[in-house]
Amino acid sequence: MHISEGVLSGPVLAGGWVLAAGGVALGLKRLDYDRLMTVAILSAAFFVASLIHVPIGPSSVHLILNGLLGVVLGAAAFPAICVALLLQALLFQFGGLVVLGANTVDMAVPAVACAVLFGPMLRSGGGLRGVAAFCCGFFAVLGAGLLTALALALSGEAFVATAKIILLAHIPIMGIEGVLTAMVVGFLAKVRPEMLASGLGAGLVQEKS
Repeated sequence: MHISEGVLSGPVLAGGWVLAAGGVALGLKRLDYDRLMTVAILSAAFFVASLIHVPIGPSSVHLILNGLLGVVLGAAAFPAICVALLLQALLFQFGGLVVLGANTVDMAVPAVACAVLFGPMLRSGGGLRGVAAFCCGFFAVLGAGLLTALALALSGEAFVATAKIILLAHIPIMGIEGVLTAMVVGFLAKVRPEMLASGLGAGLVQEKS
C-alpha cells in the first residue's frame, strides 16, 4: 500500500508531511522510553511484513500490522511506522522520501484511531477483547486503504481507478489481519498484559486516573 514518488499532488504531499510531523511529535511525547525495545521490535515486524508482496491482478498486497501496532504502542505507532517506512524507502525504494509523510499518515492514523475507538472493549477482557482486537486489525487496514485511495483521488482523476483497485485488493488482508491481531492480543493478554495496558494508555487521549 506504499504510494510511489511522483504520484501525489503538492498540496496532498504538504498535508501529509504536516499531519505526519504532528503525529510523530505526539508519539514521541507520549512514549515511555522504557518501552523503546517494544517499539523497535514492532517497527521491525511492520518493516518485514510490508516487504512481502503478493500479486493480485494489476496490484499487489502485503500484511501491514498497523492495527497491532496501534493496540500495543498507542500513539507511539506513529514514530514506529515512520521509521520503518523510512528504512524501506532508503534500502528497497518502496514508497519514497517525498511521500514518506503521506504514507506514514495513511498507515498510522487508522492504527491509533482504532486503538482509541476500541480501547474500552480491549480493556474489558474476555470475549469482547478478542472482538475488539479483530476490529482493530480489520479496520486499521481498511482505514489505510481508504486514506491511500483518498490521497490518490485528490491528486488527480487519473488515479481514481487505481485507488479503487488498491482498496478492493486489500479486502482479504483485512480479514487476515483481524484474525492475526486477535491472536496476538490474546497471547499478550496471557503472558504480557502490561504491554497492552501501556499501549492503550498512550493513545490520543490520556487515561483517567
